[in-house]
Order: sequence, then structure tokens, then C-alpha cells
Amino acid sequence: MQPETDLLKDVPLFQFLDGSERAALAEQLTLVRFPAGAMILQIGEPGDALFVIRSGEVEVFFKNDTGERIVLEVAGRGDFFGELSLLDGGSRSASVIATQDTETLRLDRDQLREFLQRHPEASMDLLAAMGRRLRVSSERLRHTATRNANEEVEDRRTMLQRSADWIAEFAGSITFLLLHVVWFTVWMLVNTVPLHGLRQFDPFPFGFLTLAVSLEAIFLSVFVLLSQNRQVAKDRVRSDVEYDVNLKAELEIVNLHEKMDRLTNDVLLRLEQIQRGMKPGR
Repeated sequence: MQPETDLLKDVPLFQFLDGSERAALAEQLTLVRFPAGAMILQIGEPGDALFVIRSGEVEVFFKNDTGERIVLEVAGRGDFFGELSLLDGGSRSASVIATQDTETLRLDRDQLREFLQRHPEASMDLLAAMGRRLRVSSERLRHTATRNANEEVEDRRTMLQRSADWIAEFAGSITFLLLHVVWFTVWMLVNTVPLHGLRQFDPFPFGFLTLAVSLEAIFLSVFVLLSQNRQVAKDRVRSDVEYDVNLKAELEIVNLHEKMDRLTNDVLLRLEQIQRGMKPGR
């Protein structure tokens, strides 16, 4: 059992056990092999065992209410699964399929109970490991909030994109309009009204001004189109975010309806029992 003892050192659930405790636990493990494609666990089925992967690879997944397959984890050597059902005796919370030929070490609840009876101090080590795992899971869930569309796009802007956004924003401002009014006014005054010391370099019909304005319009249109394309991408991200939010809200509503149905059934059952107990003659 020396290889299994060494393997348990890398399993987070058993990392706080000392050498003698890991050796004793390794004696309780049962080797189970699964061919590639075999369904190891099914969501919703009763479970009372934990599996530690000795070799191979498995995929932990479930399907949401829309039928979409959600992959929670791709686990390999040293990873484990099935610990929730081992501890609380409830049904499996996810399905597990072997993506490769896989060897696992199985630990049943009775075997764990026997191990803890012999080594009661190890229970605190297991609780500490579970607490750390829950902390990691909670931290991950805390960072799975809905994405911010602005952050998703802004953080990936190149220098050209930032410049295009700034130019497009400035081109649509009152300041840009006033600067052009002043520029056109001065240009036309200089080239129509004789001023002492100033030579008319672009007389009417202001061909050079027309060329300059045309070139400016071409470059501005390119920058505006670049900015608009980025805005379209941002809107697409925002639409995806809104879809995720609506889907989460819909799933929560479905769960609430199921809870209300269960509560209603429980209340009706209790009322029926009360009515039976209040029949005349009792």
C-alpha cells in the first residue's frame, strides 16, 4: 500500500493527516477500474463512497434545466470526487464519466467510520481539509458574478483602439464644433478680406480648405468606424451578460416554484391529517 500512501499525500482532503494515519487509511481503500467512456457516477443517485483518482482522467459535469452540459472539473491523478455523498449520505450532486481508462481508490462510508474509530484525532484533520476546500469554493463563487461589459472590452483595448475611441468621442463634442467654426471663420476672413501683412494663400472658392476638410472627414470616418465596431463588440458582450442574467433568474424562479410546490403539498397533507383528527365522534 506504499504507492497509495504516497498518493494520499497529494490529495487535499487528506493532506493534514500524518504518515501513520495515511497508511492506516490506505489499507481501507479498494482499487476500482473504469474503462474510457464509462459512467462512474450519475447525478441524483444515492452515494456513500469517495473516489481518489490513481491514474487516468474523468470529467465532472451536470446538465442545467435548459439541457446545457456544464463541465465542473476535469480531474486527474490525485484528485477526488464523491466526497459530499460520502459525508452527508445524500444523492450525487454531479455526474462523473471516465474520459480515459481510469484507476480509482474507493473509500466507503463504513470504511471511513472504521478508520475514524481507530484514529479519532484524524476527524479534525478531515474537517480542516473540508473547511479549506469550502473556502476555495466560496472564493470561486464570489468571483463568478455577472461580467461587466465595459470591463470585458476596455481591458483589451490596444493603443490604436484607445486613440480611435478618444478621437471619435472628441469629434462628437461641442468643443470640436466650436474649434471648426473658429478655424473656418479665420480661414475665410484671411482669404477674402485684405489684411495688412497677410497674404491670401487660398482665395475663393477655397480649394485648399476643401481638400483639408475632405481629408479630415476621411480620417475621422475611419476612426469613428473603428470605435463603432468596438461598440458593437461591447454591445454583443452586454447582450451575452443580459442573457446570462435572465437565464439565472429563470432558473431561480423555477427552483422557487418547485420549493413552493413542495411546501404546498406539505401544507395540504398536514391539513388533511388535521381534518381526519377532527372528525366527529373523536
